[in-house]
Amino acid sequence: METSPAARRFSSRFVAGHTLEEGLAVCRRLQGEGMTATLDYLGENVASLEDAAACRDMYLRMVQAMHEEGVEPSVSLKLTQFGLELSESACEENVAALVQAAAAVGGFVYVDMEASAYTDRTLGMVTRLHRTYGACGTVLQAYLRRSEGDVKQLEREEVRVRLCKGAYLEPPERAFPEKKDVDANYLALAKSLLESGAYPAIATHDWKLIEAVEQFAAERGIARDRFEFQMLYGIRRDEQRRLVKEGYRLRLYVPFGDAWYPYFMRRLAERPANLFFFLRYAMAK
Repeated sequence: METSPAARRFSSRFVAGHTLEEGLAVCRRLQGEGMTATLDYLGENVASLEDAAACRDMYLRMVQAMHEEGVEPSVSLKLTQFGLELSESACEENVAALVQAAAAVGGFVYVDMEASAYTDRTLGMVTRLHRTYGACGTVLQAYLRRSEGDVKQLEREEVRVRLCKGAYLEPPERAFPEKKDVDANYLALAKSLLESGAYPAIATHDWKLIEAVEQFAAERGIARDRFEFQMLYGIRRDEQRRLVKEGYRLRLYVPFGDAWYPYFMRRLAERPANLFFFLRYAMAK
């Protein structure tokens, strides 16, 4: 799939391109539209520490290139991409080098959350790096039952959190199986972060949750520069434009690279309506 020209054409709505230069071009365009971006080099579960080091070097290039281009140096990564499965210490060294480089140019590193088997290691590493360098935060998934406790811990550490719903297959003892329960937990966690978190990112395309967050922030007098909304590149462009027009901060998650297939399939799994959106777009092309 990743080498098929037809499949690449279909994925182009959601993936900025295959090269860093293509990703940077999207970041510049978004900046001109009043948005910011976090750039993600697609990939996960590398096969060797050499591959992990190559990913680290790509991310170092990304941070420096964004700084030189005059766009905010914000990037997102997965720890398995940096060698977590091979050596936790080597992985942490790789991520530390990136966080230190980002801090030096006023940038920021989001460590994405993967399946729940990685949650404790991810939170531990991000907390240690944040204490040493700052300039890094992580992602919490509202469908996990444990996330309420994780939010409280990260609030105490003043670690920035991107809150999303979650996109990995998890057993019901770990994750809420019903959408209504996920949504309720998402809103509860969002409210906690808005009141006590360090510049939280409310990452959702669910307009009902967005409206509920807007209403809560207005009722509590939470200024619009104390948090931001985040969305995925290519999804809900109408809502993106509305948020910017109304004075909210909005950051788009902008992926690039050849390893787009796992990312793309998770977007379809997150929300069945995405499949119909994709098919309509593909037919229009």
